[in-house]
Amino acid sequence: MQYVITTKDPTTINMSPKNEAEEVLQNIRTILATAKGTVPLDREFGLDSTVIDLPTSLGKAKLTNEIFQAVKRYEPRVTIDSISFSGDISGKIIPKVVITL
Repeated sequence: MQYVITTKDPTTINMSPKNEAEEVLQNIRTILATAKGTVPLDREFGLDSTVIDLPTSLGKAKLTNEIFQAVKRYEPRVTIDSISFSGDISGKIIPKVVITL
């Protein structure tokens, strides 16, 4: 089954997800919302925050790679079908990840 995940989704943590799908979706939202280097016992967890200073097209390319690598490493139960971005005039880019569970 396919699911769409964005960082706009609520990031409240549910300590007892109802099913595996809810658990996986929460894990991927956490990966997308965490900056690399901020988790004390796993400094590689999350996404590289240096993309903030890159031009939009280069930032999207680097972020796409970061998302693929992080999800492959930390949530191997899913397959990424596509990654797209939305944003605004200020340069903020919001990833939209489509996965198959």
